[in-house]
Amino acid sequence: MPNTVEGPDGKPRCGWCAAAPEFFDYHDREWGFPVDDDRRLFEKLCLESFQSGLSWRTILAKRDNFRKAFKNFDFNKVARFSEQDVERLLQDAGIVRHRGKIEAVINNAQRARELVKQEGSIAAYIWQFEPSDTDPRTPQSVSTSDTSTALSKDLKKRGWKFVGPTTVYAFMQAMGLINDHLEDCKSRKEVERARKAFKRPT
Repeated sequence: MPNTVEGPDGKPRCGWCAAAPEFFDYHDREWGFPVDDDRRLFEKLCLESFQSGLSWRTILAKRDNFRKAFKNFDFNKVARFSEQDVERLLQDAGIVRHRGKIEAVINNAQRARELVKQEGSIAAYIWQFEPSDTDPRTPQSVSTSDTSTALSKDLKKRGWKFVGPTTVYAFMQAMGLINDHLEDCKSRKEVERARKAFKRPT
């Protein structure tokens, strides 16, 4: 069972914050709070795919570079990237230079445009996969779930790449589809209040 760690203010946080000082701010301000902004949802899916095989600390440290390289993850702009853009990005030392993942972001941007036409928004589509409150689960005890597997499977069916169940579960944790803060973490109640006040997109 994961343990909490004391934060800068003396209050308990999820134990993974101890891995890097910059994790405290990310944990307190972003992780687990519900998101309905299509650009942010697309960005997070992309960054989680880049994280595959790497640490989140590596990706978080490069996040501003990723945003600059991928037009702030405006999927309408990224969808128009060409092979020249791929070659340019492969020379960009500020990001993770992995051809397959770079090409996946461009592909997924094109698929995101299709998704918006079909579902109205990425947010409306994603939040259909929010688990029910009766889903029994101890916080941070699993790396996949039935819902992350279902979302992964549906995204792949729609042509998305680098969106396996583990990647999708990490995305769901971060974007607030589940509250995976530890029971004693000071942010758990804050996230729960945010989730209760959050208007699910339709």
